[in-house]
Amino acid sequence: MIIAVSFVVWAGSFYFDITKTVPKFGGQYIEGIVGQPLYVNPLISQTSEADSDLAQIIFSGLFKYDKSGNVVPDLAQDFTISEDQKTYTINLKKNVLWHDGEPLAVDDVFFTYSVLQDPAYKSPLRQGFQGVDVSIGENQTIVFNLKSPYVGFLDNLTVGILPKHIWENIAPEKFALAEYNLHPIGSGPFAFSDFQKDSNGNILTFTLAAFKNYYDGKAYISKMTFNFYPDDTTLIAAYNKKEVMGMGSIPPENVKDIKNVKSTNLHELVIPRYFSVFLNQTKSLVLANDEVRLALNMSVDRKQIIETLLHGEGAPLSSPFFPQMKGYDESKQIQTDMEAANKKLDEAGWVLDTNENVRKKGTTTLEFELVTTDWPELNQTANLLKEQWAKVGAKVNVKVLSVSDLQQNYIKTREYDSLLFGQAISFNPDLYSFWHSSQKRDPGLNLSLFDNKEADGILENVRQEMDENVRNEDFKKFQSILADEVPAVFLY
Repeated sequence: MIIAVSFVVWAGSFYFDITKTVPKFGGQYIEGIVGQPLYVNPLISQTSEADSDLAQIIFSGLFKYDKSGNVVPDLAQDFTISEDQKTYTINLKKNVLWHDGEPLAVDDVFFTYSVLQDPAYKSPLRQGFQGVDVSIGENQTIVFNLKSPYVGFLDNLTVGILPKHIWENIAPEKFALAEYNLHPIGSGPFAFSDFQKDSNGNILTFTLAAFKNYYDGKAYISKMTFNFYPDDTTLIAAYNKKEVMGMGSIPPENVKDIKNVKSTNLHELVIPRYFSVFLNQTKSLVLANDEVRLALNMSVDRKQIIETLLHGEGAPLSSPFFPQMKGYDESKQIQTDMEAANKKLDEAGWVLDTNENVRKKGTTTLEFELVTTDWPELNQTANLLKEQWAKVGAKVNVKVLSVSDLQQNYIKTREYDSLLFGQAISFNPDLYSFWHSSQKRDPGLNLSLFDNKEADGILENVRQEMDENVRNEDFKKFQSILADEVPAVFLY
């Protein structure tokens, strides 16, 4: 069996591969991915499937996730946590080598976390290490001292380690543009071999070779090649022509057809990733009205979106919490109620102009822009939301953008009225970086610019609280705040 190395980008979508008999060592695997690799660097790869897929198998972290999603040691040989839960001391494995043959040492680990914590490097992971003191301890250990206990801290230590001897002379302003982002040197099971470009400079293939000196034993597959495609249609066509052996994810509407392809195994993975419309009350005065946000939330038919666009491969959500998560509050799940949504707007003085089929309050029109990516599922979801919200008299102007344009010119700058996008979290959720008010600006991930003191306090407390029952009750309080404030319309 060929092991899946990339993750799906959609809760409830599918990963599939081909079962093939291979020698104990040898053979190759070719995977297709939509997109382009730009930053194969574990400190800045989080916003791209292509980058993150490659970084995960080229680089190693102190810890990693096992098949059950548990955090287990990787580069760490062993570790201790102090009684007050604020000091983590980690011993590294011996005789670990970088792909260029240099030894991996505690200096590399210290360097990586120093870069990660430096705001000049603009790593989106920085917020997880604010207030954390990193030092080299006795016997070449790496020591993390926290100001207060943090239940999910080991999850943060799964980030890949960078080689100091490669990166130490690269200035922060050149970090994202450095050649080693496309010629990466890591310590993981596969090492960079080469890539091929077309005449326009687009990367067509990215090839990795099994690292013979990998500390956890050489990989059984000797060669992995990633082929890159502009869209899902092109990728699926390549699969049908046997140009690739597997894909990281496929659109729900293609699932049935792919199932019928000979020698194909289809595997469903459920990952903690949600999609929602983030409402920017700072930029849109219309969305700053409580009754408007509440009405938009009540008037969304999530089941229609899932059945029509996702072909049933999804689950409706009313918060960032899934039923599989600790602290999930079923009572806060919202039901579609178009009548109640219209009544709320009527009572707040939003009058329907029957000629234009849009509501107005004085000189203000209930109109806003919704931006999203050109991924087919999100494009289609945005337009279906436009139709649904028109039924309560809201005029929605959909703007569809490339992923790079959206990230650089809208998400980073927060230049949108509303944003249809997805966020990946963990089943043991730490929502601080996604919903705390300190994370409203890039590289923070608070895409609604949500600012609520009570919510901030809860997000701070659950990081420190060791009692799971207390944490779960705090999570339920947080869901109540989201239900009342509606900083985002959660979809699926």
